[in-house]
Amino acid sequence: MITLKGDSIYLRPLEPQDLEFIYSIENDENIWEVSNTQTPYSRFLIKQYLENAHQDIYEAKQLRLAICQDEDFPAIGLIDLFDFDPRNNRAGIGIVIQKEENQRKNIGSEALGLLIKYSFYNLNLHQLYANIGVQNVASLALFTKFGFKKIGIKKDWILYHNRYHDEAIYQLINKQI
Repeated sequence: MITLKGDSIYLRPLEPQDLEFIYSIENDENIWEVSNTQTPYSRFLIKQYLENAHQDIYEAKQLRLAICQDEDFPAIGLIDLFDFDPRNNRAGIGIVIQKEENQRKNIGSEALGLLIKYSFYNLNLHQLYANIGVQNVASLALFTKFGFKKIGIKKDWILYHNRYHDEAIYQLINKQI
């Protein structure tokens, strides 16, 4: 499996040791809005997921990588390719950084840049897309920094705290293909 290295972070495949980290992310109600989660996940289900995390992107149709800073292995975030479509050479992309202090260290930017490069040059994808709530200013800034363009708004798409919110869809086309 792959490990992508940047200047201050690296992206690595999920490991059994990530169980508690993923459990805390998947069960953090504060990010359910952006992760499209509605119910908690058990440790048992996450353990089963991790046991199958060895599948490659062509088999699983997704790739989830841990974002790490130190060589001693702990993850500080996750970055995903999902809805991988090799016939049309596209995938969705999403990112979550767990702690607020890590969200301000350019970690998300470095991780997104690494995965975009991998997607375009190793997977030969033609396009990436991201679904972003219109109130998520940090994510909007992050993705537009890399050239993602807003191509539409899904009105009243997300029900969160008993109110409907719009979600924008952003797209990045690989000009090299």
